[in-house]
Amino acid sequence: MVGLNPACSSLTLSALSRDLINSCSIHPSPKHTSSVLRQVKWNQMKLEFHHINLVADDVDRLHDFYTNVLGLGDIPQQNFPRSEATEDAGYDGQIRFATDGSMQMHLAERDFDVAFKNDQVINPVSRGHIAFRTDDLAAVLRILDENAVPYSDYGTAFSKEWHQVFFRDPEGNVVEVHQQVATLG
Repeated sequence: MVGLNPACSSLTLSALSRDLINSCSIHPSPKHTSSVLRQVKWNQMKLEFHHINLVADDVDRLHDFYTNVLGLGDIPQQNFPRSEATEDAGYDGQIRFATDGSMQMHLAERDFDVAFKNDQVINPVSRGHIAFRTDDLAAVLRILDENAVPYSDYGTAFSKEWHQVFFRDPEGNVVEVHQQVATLG
């Protein structure tokens, strides 16, 4: 909460001039300041919901359900240039894509070894994840570091066009934040 110096508590906000505000010193509480600063940091970068990733052992069956049964549109695989997977890095599992016109679904083959193969801790294709796109990945990483949130930086291991970072929310759900490579500074 923001509180006024007790000597100035009888002043109304409309009566406060710049000089009075300075002389009466408005003191925000540390908890309120922390919350406001955190919100300001997140608002300074654009963070938008991009896709949900569901994993399956049979990707074609899952894709068929979402496109043919529920009527979502198919997104051609060539719209997502993938990085070349090697024996030691990347992901070569099957991926299909569907959309409602604005949100995307990435339907990926389950792979329990992706984190090990990429020398990372968090595996984005064991249970799936939600994904956000940002225009300032460096700012996201600073916020994660400041809040002691461990993350796995996969870079462009999965997609040539996205730099992807994965972390867990407080309940263990995997969250992706990525930035388009073309917009990286």
